Amino acid sequence: MNRIITLSLILLIPFVGFAKKKPEIKGYQFTMLHEVPTTPVKDQYRTGTCWSFSGLAFFENELLRMGKGAFDLSEMYSVRQAYMEKADRFVRFQGKTNFGNGGIIHDVLYNIKKYGLVPESAYPGLNYGEDKHVHAEMDALLSSYVNTVIENNNKKLSPAWLKGFEGILDAYLGKVPENFEVDGKTFTPKSFANELGINPDDYVIIGSYTHHPFYEQFILEIPDNWLRGQIYNLPLNELMEVVDHALENGYSVGWGADVSERGFSWKNGVAIVPDEEKPELDNLEMSKWESMSKKEKDELLYTFEGPIKEKLITQEMRQEQFDNYLTTDDHGMVFTGIAQDQNGTIYYKVKNSWSQAGNEYKGFFFASKSFVELKTIDVWIHKDAIPNNIKQKLGL
Repeated sequence: MNRIITLSLILLIPFVGFAKKKPEIKGYQFTMLHEVPTTPVKDQYRTGTCWSFSGLAFFENELLRMGKGAFDLSEMYSVRQAYMEKADRFVRFQGKTNFGNGGIIHDVLYNIKKYGLVPESAYPGLNYGEDKHVHAEMDALLSSYVNTVIENNNKKLSPAWLKGFEGILDAYLGKVPENFEVDGKTFTPKSFANELGINPDDYVIIGSYTHHPFYEQFILEIPDNWLRGQIYNLPLNELMEVVDHALENGYSVGWGADVSERGFSWKNGVAIVPDEEKPELDNLEMSKWESMSKKEKDELLYTFEGPIKEKLITQEMRQEQFDNYLTTDDHGMVFTGIAQDQNGTIYYKVKNSWSQAGNEYKGFFFASKSFVELKTIDVWIHKDAIPNNIKQKLGL
């Protein structure tokens, strides 16, 4: 009996010793939990018009959700109308208000309500010999123009100044069409918006800040809020509940945030907030941690080779970031889904408006829950996407 057991063990040794090691998973492995239909990614290229691209991408998704079909809406139509409104306000405020290419979702909602919508085919906004949007020259000319008007060397404003401003926009973006055809039917911008059935009053913007009361509205204090638009205020946990509830029930979520962080990697397609105080390291790395320089620590934390431990975000942390200009109105995007990585950490799939080149996910990236909690300026959604208990608290 002993001899048989010994022989069996000898025969098993080669198989144990040379058994293939299970391959180590490197990088981020995402599994989608919820995803909503979305239109193709479009490139804002060399412009500061993310607010228009994200706003129109959001409404294109809404049209899919509403069963209206796939539409390609003109971002430059909204950019043009916003510039006209900004110019009038800038001159009336004698230059003491924001003027430039930036904006937020309020601009898109305002423009839809006042000016309607136009398909991309009717207003591509490329009237200056470029295949992609490049606005540096136009932006500089428009800024110089309104500042010259304010200088008022004639001691009196000419009634022609706004027409001159409009002429610059015509030269670069093209004249606004009075009417256009879609599927053989003629529309004006207002009638087209009505046909699509988008009602700006059905949408709300929500943030989470402690310098204003929760469950009330306030004017968001960021430079690009030149319209002085209001947002609703929720505690952080309820803001995230709204985001999750919307995506779980087939609604897109617009996202204003700051992506100018070391934890954001467009190349790798992830945005994270590493726990710099208590990193999840092996024993050898942990023993060296305290003696490492900041550069060495950053190289270890921001390699993006795979999931790492992230910070637990509090209401106070995000408020401190906002108060100290560490979270600014940097970029507008759209959430199109919820995912988890191989460790079970939750991420949000984000549709961007940059070139797909050099990006792991063809124009999308995945922002961790910690990143979203810390770096969110605001979100915008359809009222019906809000859980009923929170709706009641907001008086909607």
